[in-house]
Amino acid sequence: MRPRSCVLDWVSLTVPLSSPFILPSMDLDLDELSLRLLGCLIEKQMTTPEYYPLTINALTAAANQKTNRDPVTSFSEAEVLDGINALRERGLVRAVRSPGGRSAKYKHALDDMLEIDTEQASLLAVLMLRGEQTAGELRLRTERYCDFPSVEQVEAVLAGLQTRDEPLTIRLERRPGEKEARHRHLLGNSDAPRPAPATESAPPEDALTKLEARLAALEERVTALESN
Repeated sequence: MRPRSCVLDWVSLTVPLSSPFILPSMDLDLDELSLRLLGCLIEKQMTTPEYYPLTINALTAAANQKTNRDPVTSFSEAEVLDGINALRERGLVRAVRSPGGRSAKYKHALDDMLEIDTEQASLLAVLMLRGEQTAGELRLRTERYCDFPSVEQVEAVLAGLQTRDEPLTIRLERRPGEKEARHRHLLGNSDAPRPAPATESAPPEDALTKLEARLAALEERVTALESN
């Protein structure tokens, strides 16, 4: 699949819903649902911009996708709506309504709040949606978001996220059985246990992972069509 350029696509002609402006809290520590919703919003913004922002129905389908998600979840629309409202209160999500639109749609504000660029946002999204990963895995799994020319470029962007005044990612030391260092976001659930390494891991750019990316892209298109 031909990677997209590193440009954030925004839906035009949107009008914010009337609500008081809320200053965002810089004290993140997001729970599992909040991380999943923000990761999904960034993902869909970059991979299917024609269907972004998302309705609650589309966001629920995105959160519960069976591809490119770890773990796979089964959040209800009511839970997703509660999660979105909680994120709106923290200034991390905004509601918009397009002219003639019947339902409110939602977009993230994480890039504005954290002052991150497209490359940084794409890495954080994949880490939120799939947990700890190597730089090679992140490069492959962000192909639909943004074109990283090399693993070294991914590592350079991760280094920038790690050396901020308030770091957003951390490089984990290799454990016995691991061939490469892994990276984790620091936006919440930081105390979650690390999974045990496999006895023999496949290279990150193998045929199975590439097929997984193609299936995810197809699933996104079907979900978007069913939600509009």
